[in-house]
Amino acid sequence: GMLLNVSVSDQGRSDSLLLSWDELEGDAEGYLLTLSPLGSGTLLQNGSVGPNVTTFWFHGLTPGTYYEIEVTALLACMDATSQTVTAQTSPSPVRNLTLSSSGSTASLHASWAHGSGQRDSYHLALYHSDSQMLVRNASVPANASMFLFDGLVAGSEYALKVSTLAGGRQASSSTHQWTAPSVPTQLRLSPTSSSSLSASWAGAGGAAWLHLVLRDLLTQMVTKTLSARRGLSTYSFQHLQPGTQYGLGLSAVAGPYTVEGPNATAWTYPLSPTNVTLSSAEEQSSLQAHWSTPAGQRDFYLVTLREAEDGAPTRNISVGGDSGHVTFHGLSPGKQYTVQVTAVAGPYRASARSTAAWTRRIFFPPLAPSGLSLCSQGSPYSLRASWEEAAGEGYVLALSPTEHPVMNSSLLRGATNFTYEGLRPGTLYTFEVSTVAGPYTSAPRRVANWTYPLPPEQLTLSNHGCSTSLQASWRAAPTGSTGYTGTLWESKSQQQVRNVSVGSNWTNVTFEDLVPGRQYTLEMAAMAGPYRSSVQSATEWTYPLAPSGVTLTNSRRPLGLSAFWDRAASDVDQFHLQLYSKSHPTQRNISVGPNTHNFTFLGLSPGIQYFLKVTVLAGPYRSSSHFATEWTYPLSLANVSVQPGRGPEELHVSWVESGGGRDHLVQLSVAESLSIIRNVSVPRGVTHLDLEGLVPGARYRVEIISQAGPHRISSQTAIGYTVPLPPVSMSASPVGAAWALAVRWETPPGQRDGYLLSVLEEGSSSPARNLETGKDSTNVTLAQLTPGTCYLVGIWAVAGAFRSLPRNITGCTVPAAPMNLSLTNPGSPSELHAWWNKPPGGRDHYRVVLHSLSTQSRERVRTMGQDAQNITWAHLEAGSRFAVQVIAVKGSLEASSANVTQWTYPLAPANLTLGSPSASALRASWAAMGRGAEGYVAQLYDTASGRHVGHAVLGGGARSHIFHNLHPGTHYSVAVRAAAGPYHASSPNLTHCTREYGALLA
Repeated sequence: GMLLNVSVSDQGRSDSLLLSWDELEGDAEGYLLTLSPLGSGTLLQNGSVGPNVTTFWFHGLTPGTYYEIEVTALLACMDATSQTVTAQTSPSPVRNLTLSSSGSTASLHASWAHGSGQRDSYHLALYHSDSQMLVRNASVPANASMFLFDGLVAGSEYALKVSTLAGGRQASSSTHQWTAPSVPTQLRLSPTSSSSLSASWAGAGGAAWLHLVLRDLLTQMVTKTLSARRGLSTYSFQHLQPGTQYGLGLSAVAGPYTVEGPNATAWTYPLSPTNVTLSSAEEQSSLQAHWSTPAGQRDFYLVTLREAEDGAPTRNISVGGDSGHVTFHGLSPGKQYTVQVTAVAGPYRASARSTAAWTRRIFFPPLAPSGLSLCSQGSPYSLRASWEEAAGEGYVLALSPTEHPVMNSSLLRGATNFTYEGLRPGTLYTFEVSTVAGPYTSAPRRVANWTYPLPPEQLTLSNHGCSTSLQASWRAAPTGSTGYTGTLWESKSQQQVRNVSVGSNWTNVTFEDLVPGRQYTLEMAAMAGPYRSSVQSATEWTYPLAPSGVTLTNSRRPLGLSAFWDRAASDVDQFHLQLYSKSHPTQRNISVGPNTHNFTFLGLSPGIQYFLKVTVLAGPYRSSSHFATEWTYPLSLANVSVQPGRGPEELHVSWVESGGGRDHLVQLSVAESLSIIRNVSVPRGVTHLDLEGLVPGARYRVEIISQAGPHRISSQTAIGYTVPLPPVSMSASPVGAAWALAVRWETPPGQRDGYLLSVLEEGSSSPARNLETGKDSTNVTLAQLTPGTCYLVGIWAVAGAFRSLPRNITGCTVPAAPMNLSLTNPGSPSELHAWWNKPPGGRDHYRVVLHSLSTQSRERVRTMGQDAQNITWAHLEAGSRFAVQVIAVKGSLEASSANVTQWTYPLAPANLTLGSPSASALRASWAAMGRGAEGYVAQLYDTASGRHVGHAVLGGGARSHIFHNLHPGTHYSVAVRAAAGPYHASSPNLTHCTREYGALLA
C-alpha cells in the first residue's frame, strides 16, 4: 500500500489528538479513522472525512493515555490503504496546587489535587525566587498529593513547579510562597553624638525586609522609619534632637508575614549650656548665674557653685530644663566663686563653667599674719613659708639670704603658704611677711632657717685586699656645708663600730682592726647649721680567710660523699662547695650557711673519682681551699643474667652497668659447693662474658664484683644452668599384651635434674602426655596406652629451666586380638563365612588364615582392612573341616584370636547302584564326589511299608555296603548320605529287589 505519513499532535490540549496525513496521489474517495485504547482492541471513536481533507480531531480523550489510531484511505475500485500509529495524550496538570509555610521559618508544605487522566509520576522542582537557583529536586509516585521541603532559608520566597509525567510528556503547574521570617536578636541602640543614634542587631539574614521605627518617647511621635533589605545589621539615625529619649522597634517582614522583634531605648547626648556667667547680685553676699539654653531636650540642669577655681562644691541646685538663671544667696564676703551648669538627659551629662566672680568686701587696717614658720622640709633647694590666715586682700613676702639680694612676692587673700624654689643648699635665709587690705599694709613678721646641705658625693669603702681594714673616700659637696660626720656599722648586727667627724676639707679616712670577712656599712652626711644632709652609705667586706682541714670521705650511703672542713677563723656569708669529676662532664655547685662545716653529696655517679674545693664567700669576696679527692662506691651490676651458651659446655653471662667503676670481676662457682672455680676480670664497658669448658646440665652460681678505687661491691647472685646433653641409645618396645611401652635409654655425660618425656599419639589431635623421671632413671614404662597404636616418644634431659635437644623414637603397642570370632556354614559345600567383633585400639589390617583340617592343602591367607569384621571363603572343598584364625596386625606386632573350626557341607554320593548278591542280601555301591566325606550313612527301607529296616555308619573311605538278613524277593529302598561334621548330603533313594531263593546271580 501507499504510505500516508500520518502524524499526531495534541496542540497543547490534554484531552484531544490532531491527526494529519499526506494526500495520496490520484483520487482518494475519502478517509476512515478509528481510535482505540492501546492494546485493548476496543473501538472508542471513529470518523470519516472527504477526499481532500488531511486532518482530523479526536476529542474527549483521557489525558496521559496511549491510543492506537488507524487511518484508512478509500481508493477507487473498492481498494484501500491503511496506516496505524500510536499516540499519547498529554497528562493534565495538577489542580489546586498550594505551597504553605504554616508559620515555619525553614520548611514549606506542598499539596495538590490530581488532574484527570493517567500519569506515571510527579516531578517537583523548588527554586529560590531571588537567585532563580534550583534548591530541591524530587520525584514522587503518581498517587502522592503532598511533599515537605525542609532546611530552607527563613524569610525567603520560593517558587514550586510540579510536573505531571506520563511517558515522554509532561504538564506543569507552578506556585510560590514565602517561609516565615526569623526575628533578629541582640538589638542595641546607643548614642554616637548629640544628634545621632546607632542601632545594631544580630541574625539579620532571616527576613527579606526589616522595618525599623524610631519614636520620640516624650511626644510618642514617630521620628524615623526605615525598611532595610536582608543582610543589613547596623543603621545610624541622624538629625535627631539632643538630650531626647528614643525608642526603636524592629519587625521582620517576608512576603505576607510580619513578625514583631525586640525593642530598644537610648538617649541622645545633651548639649552643653552656653554663655555661662557668674556675676554679683544686688545683695552684698549674693551671686547670680546665667546661661543660654541649647537646642534639644534635657531632664533638668544641675547648677554647682564652687569656691575659687577647683574648690569643693558649696552649693548644688537642680532647676528645670527650660530655666536660664539661678541666684545664690548668703555667700561669704570677699570670696571668689565659679559656677558649673550641667544639662542632664537620662544617664548623660554635658557641662559648662563660668569665669570666677567675687562677692563684695569691706576693708579695715589689716594685722600681720601669725603662726609664721620657715621650713626646709629636708630639701636643699627649697624653703616653705607658712602662716595663719589674716583678714585682708593678700600678702607681701620677702626672702633675704646672707650676701644675696632680697626676693619679693605678693599673694592673694586665702593663701597661707609659699614655697621658694631654686635656693642654695646649706644656706641661712630670713623670711618676712605683711598683710595687705586695700590701701593698708601691716607691719612685717620675720623668721630665719637653713636650707639642707647636699650630701658628700662618690662615697666609697674599699678593703684593698686587706682582711682587717677598710678605707673610706668621697668628693666634697659643691655648695655650702660646715663639715662631715660618719658612722661605721657592722651590717649584719647593726652594731655601731666607729664614729668620725671631720672638717669640710677632708675627703678620706681609714678604719683599722676590723674583723676579717665581715660586712661593714659607712653612713656619712654633710652638716649645715642644725641640719644634716641626706645620708650617703657605702658597704664593703673585709677580705675572708681561706678554709682549712678540707676532707672528702665516702659516706657509705648509696652514691654519696661527705665533705668536712674546719670552722672558719673569720666571718663567712656562706661556703661554696664545688664537686667535679674528670670523667664526668657535669659538676655540683653547692652553697651552705656559715655555720655548716660538713655536707653530704647524694645522687652522685657510682664508681667515680671526685674532687672537692671549698670556697669561703664573704660579700663579693671568696677564698678557696686545696682540693680533696675520694671515690664513690660503685653500684652493683643490675639484671645479671646467666643463660646457656651456644653449646652444652658454655654459659653466657650478661649484665647492665649501673655506672662508674674501673673493672668487673666475674666469679663462677658450682652452686652446691660454693667453691669458686673461675675468676675472670673484664674492663668497664663490657656487658657480657662467655664461660666455656663447663659440665653440661650443671647448676652454677655467678657473682660479679664491681671495683672503683679502693671500694668493691658485689652484684646479686645469679643462678644458671648449662644445657644438658640428651639421652642416647633410645628404644621403645611393647610390653607383652599389656598395651604399654617400655622406653629405655643410656645416661649421657654431664649432669641433669631429671628427664622429661612427651608421649604423643600419632594422628591424634589430643595433647601430648608429659612424664617426668629422676635424673638417674634409664627406663620408664608407659602404661594405659591404646592397643595397636604408634606413639611418638620424645625425651629431654632437664637442668633447671633448660632442656637438652630432644631425642625422639616411635614405638607401637601390641594390637588387641579380635573378639567373638565365629565361623558359619551358609549351607554351601564350598563356602564358609567368618565374623568377629572389632577390638579396641588400632591396627594396620587383619590377616585372616584358613586351615584345612581334613587335608594337607596349603592354608589360605587373606588381608583385610582395619575396620573389616567379616569375610566369606569360597571354592572350598566340600565336606572338609576348616579352622580359621583372625590376626590383628600393627607393624611387626600381631595379636591372634582363638581358632574356630567349621565344616563345609559334603557332596551327596553319586552313581548309587544296588545289587542282590543273595536272596537275603542287598549290596549298595556309590562313587564319592570330590574328596569324599568324613563318613557315610546307608539307610535301608522296606519299599512296601516304608518302614526303616536298617542302616549302617561307614567310614569316609567306604564305597559300598551289603545289608544282610533281608527277605528274599522283597523290594527295598536304599539312600546313602555323605556326612561331614554335623552336615549330611543324601543321594536319591534307589529301589531294588532281593533275589528269590534259587535265583541265579545276575
